[in-house]
Parts: sequence; structure tokens; C-alpha cells
Amino acid sequence: MGPREAEEHIEELSRLTETAGGEVVGVVSQRLEAPKPKYYIGEGKVAELLAESARTQTSLVIFDEDLTPAQGKNLEDFLKVRVMDRSELILDIFATRARTKEAKMQVELAQLEYMLPRLTRMWRHLSRIRGGIGLRGPGETQLETDRRIIGARISDLRRKLDGIARARATQRKGRSGHFRASLVGYTNAGKSSILRALTGSELFVENRLFATLDPATRSVELGSGLSVLMTDTVGFIRKLPHHLIASFRATLEEAREANVLLHVIDASHPGWEEQVAVVNAVLHELELDDRPTLLVFNKLDRLTHAEEEVLRERARTRLGEPAVFVSAQDAAGLETLKDELRERVRSLLPQVRVHVPAGDGEAIATLYREGEVLEQSERDGIIALTARVPRALLGRLQRREGVTVLASS
Repeated sequence: MGPREAEEHIEELSRLTETAGGEVVGVVSQRLEAPKPKYYIGEGKVAELLAESARTQTSLVIFDEDLTPAQGKNLEDFLKVRVMDRSELILDIFATRARTKEAKMQVELAQLEYMLPRLTRMWRHLSRIRGGIGLRGPGETQLETDRRIIGARISDLRRKLDGIARARATQRKGRSGHFRASLVGYTNAGKSSILRALTGSELFVENRLFATLDPATRSVELGSGLSVLMTDTVGFIRKLPHHLIASFRATLEEAREANVLLHVIDASHPGWEEQVAVVNAVLHELELDDRPTLLVFNKLDRLTHAEEEVLRERARTRLGEPAVFVSAQDAAGLETLKDELRERVRSLLPQVRVHVPAGDGEAIATLYREGEVLEQSERDGIIALTARVPRALLGRLQRREGVTVLASS
């Protein structure tokens, strides 16, 4: 890792700390060929960290890398302050951001799975979930009791989340006739802002990491009678805890059922290429990297014309995937995204020739509202229309008295 990349990592860790409600009072870094088994960093650097901690009167030390349970315990014993690693910090942020019952359960499951191998130094946090009197079995130690309680809670959460996942699957079947798009991307890339700009809905948007965890699905009108169901998903970040990815897997099933993934990229971020690689790695882990993808470079309003030209060239030569360039702050600029989605919806719609009695105004209005009418003519009291229609509408037309579907392609 070069100096610039290391600086970006530290800057992101600082933002995570601030998001969690902390204040950064100092930074200590070390370049290592490989982590040291005892403290992760060298003993001389630990001594430096102790002096810096005393000077700044810090109450918490946060590592940008994941620590083993032994390393965390050794560091806390030496430094005499609380020590967290990156995964625990992210889990803590998710815990404060979760709003729905499902998100809260997902975060709790991830926290408990992270906590289980670290009980020897984290037992004091269990008062939130342990009932106390009456739960300790004969002859059990406190550690054994804690492990048993956590194991039971993990099993209970998994069972409940499996039930929610089955309910989601049923809901998705009900939307099977609709074209669906899922917004994915690095945290704070502007996914929720794009969805709000496209729909006008009052979605929660904030310029902070992990501003929202709960998926939101809205219908986006594309014009010409076409629409898309668009789902916002939780943002990704480098070194996202594996327990968290596993816990949110059911939520991200929405992305698996999507006709296209809209990979939103913060065009103004100097490290956007690394962020793209992080998102692609998480999509691979979730087995979503085979889905059709459209790159959406957002926040163009923060770039000069020259910077935008450089960005477009870099995107074309280095990524080689379909891309659009937009700003969620510019509704007119989002038309390029709508145009691309409209073409993708059209490509999946069957084209049919429909004969409708001239007096059946309801059927004609439905064709214009839910489909895309390409041609219309009238002869002998029959309206002949050539149109692209969703399959759900096609089925209704075929069952409607007086309406004839002549051909499809």
C-alpha cells in the first residue's frame, strides 16, 4: 500500500469514527510486511501508542485492521484503554443506524457472531442480552453461561431472519412481472439521493457513511408508459465485516432478482477506482457479480468540465462497461439514466399486435398507460395497435372479452 492509499484509509477510518460519535485526537501508523502475532504492530510502536494515548488522554484506540481476540486482549492489557478494530467499529455504526426490526436483528446477529470468540475480554457487554438470575446451569462458569446464551440468541435470530427472507421471496414473486433495478455501491456514493431525485419520495438522505441500512423500493416512471421498480440497498465499504455481509445476505436478495444492478460511483472521490473494486469484490462474495450491471457515475456537479472529461476517458479505458454520468442534484441530467433504463425495459417487453373494439376505452387507456404503443389505426370499428407490453398486461389482454392478441415477438 502506497502513502496516498494509506492516507485515504486513515481518512476513511476517521470518518467512520466521527460517524460513530467519536472525536479523533491522534493518529499512529506503521508500515508492516506482515502483522505481528502479539500486538499486530511492533512492540516499539505499541510503546509509542501508549505515550500518544497518555498525551491525548484518549479513552479508545481504534485499529484500521481486524485484530485477533488475543491481539485485542494484549493491547488492552498494555494500553489500559478500550481497543476496537475496524469490524467492531462498523458493527457499532450499523447498530446505531438500524431502524427496522429486520435491520436491528441483522446487526445484532453480526455483533454476536463477532463477539463469540472474544468473550474473555468482552463479557461486560453482555448485560444487554443476558437475563441474569435463573439462566446459569449447575456447575457452569460465567464464560460458559455467556457462550450458551449467545449461541441460543444466534439460533433464534437466524430462525426469525429466515422467516423474513421467505416472506420477502413471496413479495418478490408478486412483483415478477415488473422490470426491477437495484442500486448498489460504496457507502455515501449517493444511491438514496438518486432514488429520491427519480421518484420525488421523501427518503432519508444524509452526507454520512451508512446513512441508511433499510432497503427501500419505489416505482420510477420512465415515460412512454414504462416504469421500473428500483430498490436502494445498504452501502458497501472496504474490509466490510464478513459477519455483516452474511447477516444482510437476505436483504440483498433483492439485488439477485433484479434485471439490472445500478452500480453508483462517487465521481468526485479521488479513489473511486478502488471503491469500484471493493464493491465488485463484495458482489462476488454475494454471488451477484454475474448480474447485468450499469455503472452510474454520480456527483458530476462537483467536477469541473476538464475533470469530467478525464473521468469519462478513465471510465471508458479502464472499466469497459456501460456507463452513464449524472448528478442527483440535476433532475435534467438524470434523463440519461432514464433513457438507458427505458431501452433495457423495452428489450424485455414482448411486442404484440392487438385488436380492440373502438368502444373499449378502458382497454385502450390501459395499453397506453402500462405499455408502449408504437402504432395505432382504426378500421370497421376495431382499433389495431402495435405495442410493447409487460407480460402481466399481455395475460390480462388475452383474457379480456372482445380483445384479440394477434402476434407476439
